[in-house]
Amino acid sequence: MTRKLLIDTDTASDDAVALIMALRRPEVDVVAITVVSGNVSVDQGVRNALYTVELCDADVPVYRGEAKPLRREAAFAHFFHGNDGLGDQNYSPPTRTAGDAHAVDVLIETVRANPGIELVTLGPLTNVALAVQQAPDIVPMVGRCIVMGGAACTVGNVTPAAEFNIWVDPDAARTVFHAGLPLEMVGWELCRLEANLTTAEMETVRSFDTPLAHFTLDCNTVALEANRRQSGDPGLALPDPVAMAVTIDPTICTRKSPHYTDVETQSELTRGMTVVDALGIAADERNDAVWSHITAREPNATICWEIDIPAWKELLYSVLRP
Repeated sequence: MTRKLLIDTDTASDDAVALIMALRRPEVDVVAITVVSGNVSVDQGVRNALYTVELCDADVPVYRGEAKPLRREAAFAHFFHGNDGLGDQNYSPPTRTAGDAHAVDVLIETVRANPGIELVTLGPLTNVALAVQQAPDIVPMVGRCIVMGGAACTVGNVTPAAEFNIWVDPDAARTVFHAGLPLEMVGWELCRLEANLTTAEMETVRSFDTPLAHFTLDCNTVALEANRRQSGDPGLALPDPVAMAVTIDPTICTRKSPHYTDVETQSELTRGMTVVDALGIAADERNDAVWSHITAREPNATICWEIDIPAWKELLYSVLRP
């Protein structure tokens, strides 16, 4: 039996690989893809999503969403993904076009039509925040909400404190984290170091000699060099595909726990920081509820702390082989 996914993305190079994973795995059915401003402009993100869907020969609609954060100016990650978000490889324009509906309306109506659907967010949370604000009735209808975003008690990738997706629209992120969704945070740190694709592993992917394998590496050429330069990591970091791997196979997250988590929106120094009450959880003797120790607040997110790195890479390989 297939599980239904709804994917919200700011489609750049790692997002495209995550889309390939979802579109190529038989156990999941991607109902719709909604696009938000983030890594690239929303229009470029739509183009990249359409191109990726076409490359996978999939029949999945793509919808344009918000062009800027809730209360802030748009910010892009061209330095990391290239000006077009796909490594400036000059890919041909897609032949398909986006759907007419707005992504926020699509999010609302798709969840209402598919109770239990799993929502996967690969970019800033602007579309999702507007959806839960406009239609709070959809919150209990979401089976899982997997958020690729944040950095749990560790360094960020756009400031020392914050991961890019949350930093771009911290106000939207805070709304989503407090909405009551069954939120699973798969932070940026989980794609680092040993979870990078090494030079040898990239050679393995290239040896598959399929269009999707070549695209996976080619569209990430700028990201590969940016990752080595920025983070000092050994290879190619793929945060969105790691989150998609946890979505497709939850056992890939080998250590997780529920915690109260908030998002900083006021400070310029720590804007977008995901503040996780990580010291532990305890049962409240009065009603057996679970509470975080420091804040005495009920957990609102399940934090993925560790992943099965060989399993994540094997899942990626499975969609790229002939």
